[in-house]
Amino acid sequence: MVLPHPDADPSSALVQRLRRAGCVFAEDEAALITATARTPDELDRMARHRSAGLPLQHVLGWARFCGLRLRVDPGVFVPRPRSEFLAHQATALAPPTGVAVDLCCGTGALGAALTHHHPGLRLHATDIDPASLACARHNLPRAHLHQGDLFHALPDHLAHTVDILLANVPYVPSGHIALLPPEAREHEQHRALDGGPDGLDLVRRVSDQAPHWLAPGGHLLVEVSDDQVPTARDAFTRAGLTCRVRHSPEQEATVIIGTL
Repeated sequence: MVLPHPDADPSSALVQRLRRAGCVFAEDEAALITATARTPDELDRMARHRSAGLPLQHVLGWARFCGLRLRVDPGVFVPRPRSEFLAHQATALAPPTGVAVDLCCGTGALGAALTHHHPGLRLHATDIDPASLACARHNLPRAHLHQGDLFHALPDHLAHTVDILLANVPYVPSGHIALLPPEAREHEQHRALDGGPDGLDLVRRVSDQAPHWLAPGGHLLVEVSDDQVPTARDAFTRAGLTCRVRHSPEQEATVIIGTL
């Protein structure tokens, strides 16, 4: 998400350069690049990368998420503004103390937002990608980080103890990957996007295994698209979770909450 900047100069060379590259919010992006670059050479390099189509957050090296400035390393999945709705839902449900898990954590944005509001939570974050975990380590300095595939990365002692389980797993159907914007399709790993034929392969895996990890009354929260709700709800119900759906028309976000 690009934030408006009062100092953006619509006549600057950088703005014109970004406009020629097709950047819709060229003035705001130019202001952010100018504010972030430490030297003229760095500014020129950042402008070249953005003009070549690199996501703005990868160019800057950071993103805003729930009011926090978070590190975003090259190739790591960029936290989407719509996922702030998932973070807000988790924050509203979380106890002041207890255990939280951020599966497929990427930059660690969800876990960072959750523990910012609930610093008493003990956070565990997992990702299969070592580059994502290295990035998350900067954003989650107090969390326990584990590399591996979903729940396989978690230590056994967390079974039946998790109060909040965040799982922003890939949910784009495989056949829709080619339709994504080039920024995502060409600069983010496909395994961070591809959710299988109907987009719900990982959602099913997570919901099937979640009851083994959730504490009584614990909550699993995932983000899906509107048309995936019926199938995802069925998966939650089959796993023994009480299911409810939350929508945010403003953020174009849908979250499914399963409670044990």
